[in-house]
Amino acid sequence: MSTEENRGHQGPEPEVIRSMFSKVAGRYDLANSILSLGIHHLWRKKLVQISGAKAGQSILDCATGTGDLALEFKKRVGKNGSVIGTDFCAEMLHPAPAKARSARLDVDFSVADVMNLPYPDQSFDICSISFGIRNVSDPVRALQEMTRVTKTGGKILVLEFGQSAIPGFSQIYGFYSERVLPILGGLVTGQRSAYSYLQKSSELFPCRQAFLALMQKSGNLKDLSFTSLTGGIAYIYKAERQ
Repeated sequence: MSTEENRGHQGPEPEVIRSMFSKVAGRYDLANSILSLGIHHLWRKKLVQISGAKAGQSILDCATGTGDLALEFKKRVGKNGSVIGTDFCAEMLHPAPAKARSARLDVDFSVADVMNLPYPDQSFDICSISFGIRNVSDPVRALQEMTRVTKTGGKILVLEFGQSAIPGFSQIYGFYSERVLPILGGLVTGQRSAYSYLQKSSELFPCRQAFLALMQKSGNLKDLSFTSLTGGIAYIYKAERQ
């Protein structure tokens, strides 16, 4: 493996992240829809498809935010399946129960940290996290916790921003994410610094083989793979718990 593939990744301070997301929580969904033109919903649908989730299965969605991915999973596993969405920022979770009720979906939401999940070993068929792994202080530890609570043969799914490797497109998107995204995010939420952080963290976070190396380092996983989304703006990573 290359040096890039073997490197670790030290994430931000948890309290800084908690404070940042608490400030943008009220307009987080609106900002996401504007900044991605709604594409982030398609990415979550794709993750659920790739996961192979079936009716009756149990799902844990970590860093669920306002609950979008948890709701997508509930549509797939049906009334006999169970879905729990967790986040360590209570303000981000606040809209989630109302969204579930509006969609007539029975999803449980709870404040919990992916770095220290309050569930027994091998509790879930699938454990997921979307746009959250780069915001934890130790991604490998978070992956270890996700693996711990997943049943043998169960799946670990990660949806995260990365860096496009397509010449031309990468420069165009780079300009948008660096120059335009923080301004728009700031106008919508009043927290431009938060969206500057999100842009910079996406630009620096390991992706493709480098992120698979982090997953491998977490141990107890096999059949690691990734799927590129929208020219490499984001990636879905999948692994099976041994």
